[in-house]
Amino acid sequence: MNDAPNIEREIARLIVDTLHLEDLAPEQIEPEAPLFGEGLGLDSLDMLELSMEVEQRYGVALRSDEPEHIKIFVSLRSLSEYIQLHRVR
Repeated sequence: MNDAPNIEREIARLIVDTLHLEDLAPEQIEPEAPLFGEGLGLDSLDMLELSMEVEQRYGVALRSDEPEHIKIFVSLRSLSEYIQLHRVR
């Protein structure tokens, strides 16, 4: 069973809740749209806050000094796929 759509919805809700994006519904986050810059408009502080929440909730450590880190946060889909592959909770 493919759990990708469920985890994407869950991570979209996590992004909205963690970053207090009251004007945005989770379903408005396009899976392939950029999370940073011209996309959702997140910045490095948002990435740090989101990283801490992902680690707490899923047991997936995302360190800013990892070269792969930027690729993980490219989109909702890439973040969801990474969490799905590496989650311990």
